[in-house]
Amino acid sequence: MPTTSSRSSRSRPPAETAQRSEYRPVLGRLPILDVSPVVEGGAWPAKAYNGEVVPFSAVAFREGHDLIGVELVLTAPSGQTLRRRMSALAAGTDSWGTTALLNEQGTWRFRIEAWADDVATWWHAAGIKVPAGIDVDLMLAAGAELLSRAAVEQGDAADGRWLADEAEALVNGRKPATVRLDALATNGVLDHLTANPLRSLVTSSHEYEVLAERERAGVGAWYEFFPRSVGAVRQEDGSWKSGTFRTAESRLPRIAEMGFDVVYLPPIHPIGLAYRKGPNNSLDAGENDPGSPWAIGGADGGHDAIHPDLGSEADLKRFVTRAKKAGLEVALDLALQASPDHPWVREHPEWFTRLPDGSIAYAENPPKKYQDIYPVNFDDDPNGIRVEVLRIVRHWMRLGIRIFRVDNPHTKPVDFWEWLIHTINAEEPDVVFLAEAFTRPAVMQTLAKAGFQQSYSYFTWRNTKVELEEFLDSIAHETAAFMRPNLFVNTPDILTEYLQFGGRPAFKVRAAIAATGAPLWGVYSGYELYESVARSGAEEYIDNEKYEYRPRDYEGAESRGESLAPYLTMLNRVRREHPALRQLRNLHVHSSEDDAVLVYSKHLAAEFTGTGRPDTVIVVANVDPHAVRETLVHLDLEAIELPPESTYEVTDAVTGQVWSWGAVNYVRLDAFHEPVHILSVNSPASPPA
Repeated sequence: MPTTSSRSSRSRPPAETAQRSEYRPVLGRLPILDVSPVVEGGAWPAKAYNGEVVPFSAVAFREGHDLIGVELVLTAPSGQTLRRRMSALAAGTDSWGTTALLNEQGTWRFRIEAWADDVATWWHAAGIKVPAGIDVDLMLAAGAELLSRAAVEQGDAADGRWLADEAEALVNGRKPATVRLDALATNGVLDHLTANPLRSLVTSSHEYEVLAERERAGVGAWYEFFPRSVGAVRQEDGSWKSGTFRTAESRLPRIAEMGFDVVYLPPIHPIGLAYRKGPNNSLDAGENDPGSPWAIGGADGGHDAIHPDLGSEADLKRFVTRAKKAGLEVALDLALQASPDHPWVREHPEWFTRLPDGSIAYAENPPKKYQDIYPVNFDDDPNGIRVEVLRIVRHWMRLGIRIFRVDNPHTKPVDFWEWLIHTINAEEPDVVFLAEAFTRPAVMQTLAKAGFQQSYSYFTWRNTKVELEEFLDSIAHETAAFMRPNLFVNTPDILTEYLQFGGRPAFKVRAAIAATGAPLWGVYSGYELYESVARSGAEEYIDNEKYEYRPRDYEGAESRGESLAPYLTMLNRVRREHPALRQLRNLHVHSSEDDAVLVYSKHLAAEFTGTGRPDTVIVVANVDPHAVRETLVHLDLEAIELPPESTYEVTDAVTGQVWSWGAVNYVRLDAFHEPVHILSVNSPASPPA
């Protein structure tokens, strides 16, 4: 084949070659990098909640040594724009930051602006050169030019005349040059130009979004209980009469008195008979065994039906109304799985996985087997499943449910959850989804990024000081832009060794850290009764309530002084009294000289508390439930906005004791008495002696 064309092309000079695509620089005149909070480059909005104080940061710089200013430009859902000057976070890092209160629900938009700070650059140079007698007239003339420019640009006539006069005095005054220069600071000119800077080379970052959801999406104390157990009665023949929504109402006032915000109910649907599980997940269920609520579906219906033992839809609506009157919201379990008796198995066999022998695969989490549960296969009819689940969620929403605890979402496609949550929230922004996903970090975090408002976490298995320090710092700073951890201390499936063998001190320690370490926390009923007997060799309860009725004598335990309920009440009261504890990103880990004494603080600046005073809580916890620990606690006073070497007064919410503290403090925590200090800073710092 002839190759003349190719040879001709190669022989052309560069100017005659086909025009190449013009390169589009990523950077603006002033580089702005590492903007935060941003999730996956802005693929999803960062998360916040109405009332959350959110830190914003970026890296910004310019070439050479000239100084810059950096500002957050934040636009509320209503359209109002707020500008906040950012401060240098650490010398030599070019990192800048500020915080802002997001006090409106909806999508906020923000960008970072950087500019050449001409006045600050000149002032820095003049402060060195003029006292040294170097280029004095030149420096003063340059300053006068900036003041004259400000007089024109500032707009206000009075300020303009004032700045023009100051410019004249700077170059033509009779006083020594250093005095004229210093006058700019003493007479307020420098402060004025700091608040109203002269800007050049203004550069803006991309615009990003922060979705501020309703407060309950980020703040709340959860209490889980099985309505069928409340009021359940064993009959003379050994059978049980189930508790109902009506009998379960009796628990609502006490749950509210303990300070909880959300009542979470496990699945309330009909339970299948096929392969029904007996006590402790055994395969030999008796005729009186109620079965696992998670084995959903039977002759009485599926996910849109209520177990007839519990009552009717009218009874559920009454329960939701009674809860609301008590100050509680009701969360309902959303478990997308089916018993072999579920109508789906008959009507939509394509929604399940068939094995080579023709049977349907049941759920497994080795070594656990759940023969009474069929997982849903989302790939053979994804559109059909989406339509059905959307219908189910809307059904319960019509009955007053606005919070869903989703069972095992990590075993379903993430894109399904992204679609479902965004579809529902586009209709009803107040609906909250909690991901019960104890799984690998990438999966857990992607579920949160994709839309889940709350997430279970690894908290239950973080028990040593080192583990807890890493965990608390991580949830407050590394993942807070997209993941809100709900620190449940136990679940029907999880009774950790720490609780099994730690005795009553362990229950106090875990509850105190959960309630103060994050704005979201929860307990499963029985925790206040110190239930700690596990099935042999397992981290789950013996006589598990998932498989049988478990009526409890809450009132009797309290009357005998054998209940943790007063302690839980105290924790939730402290959470309500201290706005710092209703924030996630303000946690700071301090140090102690003992490997079992954990120390951290929650601090909220005065401008965000609503009281005009800062709010600070310091938690000191002995995480060894078997011993007395004595040590010195070292506090980073700068992290809680106290002057170095200052003293201040603290009150322990647990005991009411008051102490005078400083940067280094002695503590003695007796696990068998009170293993945790929850200290509020009462008075402003006093100057060092």
